[in-house]
Amino acid sequence: MTDTVPTGPPPQPAAYPASQITAADGRVEISPGAYPEHSPFANEDLRPVPLAERKWTTYNFAALWISMAHCIPSWTLASGLVALGMDWKQAVFTIALANVIVLLPMLATGHAGPKYGIPFPVLARASFGVRGANIPALIRAGVACGWFGIQTWIGGSGIFALGSKLTGGEWEKAGQIAGNPWPLWLCFILFWALQIAIIYRGMDFLRHFENWAAPFVIAGALVLLIWIAVKADGFGHLLDQPSKLGWGPDFWTVFFPSLMGMIGFWSTLSLNIPDFTRFGAGQRAQIWGQSLGLPTTMTLFAVLAVLVTSGSEAIYGEAIWDPVTLAAKADNVFGLLFALITVLIATISVNIAANVVSPAYDLANLAPKLINFRTGALITGVIGVLIFPWKLISTPEFYIFTWLGVVGGLLGTVAGILIADYWIVRRTVLHLADLYKSEGRYWYSSGFNWRAIVAFAVGGVLAVGGSHSAVDAKGVKQGPFPVDGLIPFLKPLADYGWAIGLASALVLYVVLMAGREEERAEA
Repeated sequence: MTDTVPTGPPPQPAAYPASQITAADGRVEISPGAYPEHSPFANEDLRPVPLAERKWTTYNFAALWISMAHCIPSWTLASGLVALGMDWKQAVFTIALANVIVLLPMLATGHAGPKYGIPFPVLARASFGVRGANIPALIRAGVACGWFGIQTWIGGSGIFALGSKLTGGEWEKAGQIAGNPWPLWLCFILFWALQIAIIYRGMDFLRHFENWAAPFVIAGALVLLIWIAVKADGFGHLLDQPSKLGWGPDFWTVFFPSLMGMIGFWSTLSLNIPDFTRFGAGQRAQIWGQSLGLPTTMTLFAVLAVLVTSGSEAIYGEAIWDPVTLAAKADNVFGLLFALITVLIATISVNIAANVVSPAYDLANLAPKLINFRTGALITGVIGVLIFPWKLISTPEFYIFTWLGVVGGLLGTVAGILIADYWIVRRTVLHLADLYKSEGRYWYSSGFNWRAIVAFAVGGVLAVGGSHSAVDAKGVKQGPFPVDGLIPFLKPLADYGWAIGLASALVLYVVLMAGREEERAEA
């Protein structure tokens, strides 16, 4: 596999212009001098990564996913499903299936990264237009800002809980600000600042951080399991509890929206995974790294969460799903400090990789000459605070069905368009220099491809137009949407939002692009 720029010019396939060079393994880089660096749509952070700098290996990608999957929200996914009535086997099955499904678009969009060295917003220019790419980029950035805020609040809350234990509960007695003790807000702010400081070091530093964070977090989770196993006489009654839903109609009514919600958990990365794979040493590295890292890790982590929680039930008489709350019950300072460091590393590793890298590139794409990667990261951090993340995770219904469900539906629509354009319309052939020009083939009409915008609008309406809120036993609405749905006749589709959005946008985009001679000639 070629990792450096070839010394002699290789033969150029007819499909590629002279402005780019193709290595023996099929990877492409832009020719010297061909990058339009003075274009208003170009800067150093958006520039295609040279072949010599594409170094990420299978381990790097697997470690990235292990680090991202081992976080507090993914640990509590199983608890959310159990709270909705599933037994542990149904919850683990739902999580495993969702991650196998979401892996497929992850690999499909990730292919452009090692081949061309371009990030997600630049890849989106091929389908949406050089200017139109800001539409999916800003949607993805907005979602990432929300996730960044959620993860930062969870991490800050974890530090507060463990710190309060170390201080004998004094933090919890401190003065209140906006309904919470002031040390909680301080932990939130300090944790926010730590993450911004790390991402300012750049992508290579992030790669090294993820490499050692992955095994450390795994060790932390196993230590928690061993601790519970030693203290508990067996793993409690949770593993024996039957499903409240059974396997009949009641289960399937909850299963499908839950499946879409679980897919929505990583649907963000199914769009912007080229932000990472652009540094890949080849296709094999990203395919094997992601395949080994994502579905296996999420499934095993769900099983681990169930086992530990079941053990906590045996010890404390109640199922404690929050690992921070459980760790706070440790009766020695060393155990608390170890838990605190594990929570810090686990939350930082997922939050920076999943929720800061993408919006940093997306915001840079909005105004390349004014916003660079570091400025975009700072803007992400500010927005992540302003969206009040503590509200987004207030209940399992709101978190899984409203936040994850709607986000998954919209992002699935964008994924459908990207996959259709890259694989079906263009057959993976891109012209790098034109992705940064106002006069190139991806300019369409004033920088916008109306076909992609129409496909996105139609797919988005079908995916989330039927969004609705459930009511509890007392008849109280559990979410922000009307009970009958935003668009009542689309309500039956809401439970399948991600799949509906992806499939409808993919098909419609291919149909609308069928009449364009340029794309057919490229393919």
